[in-house]
Amino acid sequence: MAETKSGKSGLISHGVAAQNRKARFDYTIKETVEAGLVLKGPEVKSLRHGRATLSEAWAGERDGEMFLFNAYIPEYQGGVLSRFEPRSPRKLLLKRKQINHLLGAVQKQGQTVVPLQIHFNERGMAKVLLGVAEGRNKADKRAAIASRDWQRDKARLMREKG
Repeated sequence: MAETKSGKSGLISHGVAAQNRKARFDYTIKETVEAGLVLKGPEVKSLRHGRATLSEAWAGERDGEMFLFNAYIPEYQGGVLSRFEPRSPRKLLLKRKQINHLLGAVQKQGQTVVPLQIHFNERGMAKVLLGVAEGRNKADKRAAIASRDWQRDKARLMREKG
């Protein structure tokens, strides 16, 4: 999804607001699930400025509901009325069947639920893309780097000869 900004203000109207690039390197993503995100007004404004960080975030269960923990959304600088904690847990909007599926993957198969990106859909609603993932070891990471380098070199050679 391309990042789309609206007008002179530099706000993201729809598109990617934050990405977790490290998650795709540290984990093998088995499947993805899109969930809604419960946010307050200043949090949405801060997200629209593209200032969120997901590098240390994770999703987990609390009281039968899914939450996004440790996602950093800094305070919005334009307003003073409603302050919020930048790393507070944020509720994820999922159906019960999806929650049970994610919890089953975590408990039975030893997988992890990591946020891959936060984006705004066409209607302007904040969504988080969750990945059900397995951790990679160092050898897998090295193989991924070698494969990526080879693909880049191969494309370069084809361009030069082609």
